[in-house]
Parts: sequence; structure tokens; C-alpha cells
Amino acid sequence: MKRRGELVKEQKEQARELTLDEVRGKERDLSDQLFRLKFQHASGQTDTLQKIRELRRAIARVKTILRERSAEPAPAPKA
Repeated sequence: MKRRGELVKEQKEQARELTLDEVRGKERDLSDQLFRLKFQHASGQTDTLQKIRELRRAIARVKTILRERSAEPAPAPKA
């Protein structure tokens, strides 16, 4: 069984391989999941605080990747 650190490293590598649109879609999906879990948690339907924390961290990773890509210079167009 893999340790948590190894799993996070694999997730980061997989996310970096995605296209920009795929990363934005992943951010949207994670945000939707987080919204639903927060709503369920607030209404007392679930006690998934750990899952909420994991989703917040996953969203932060995706946003970091988006920020890194926006900071990169655009590739020069080929002649």
C-alpha cells in the first residue's frame, strides 16, 4: 500500500500532464463536489470532514497548476 505522500506526488504528476481545459474542468468538478459535501455536512447528513479537507487540498493543487501555467511564457508561434 502506498503512503499518502506518494499518492499526492502521483496526483500532481497526473494533473500536470492534463491540458489547460482539462485542468479547468477538474477544478470545476472538485469545487462542485466540495459544495455538495459542505452542504451535507452543514445539514448533518454526513461526517466527512476528512473528505472535505482532501478536496480543499486537491483544489489548491489544481489552482497552483493553473497559476504556474499562466505565469509561463506562451510558446512562440512557428513560422
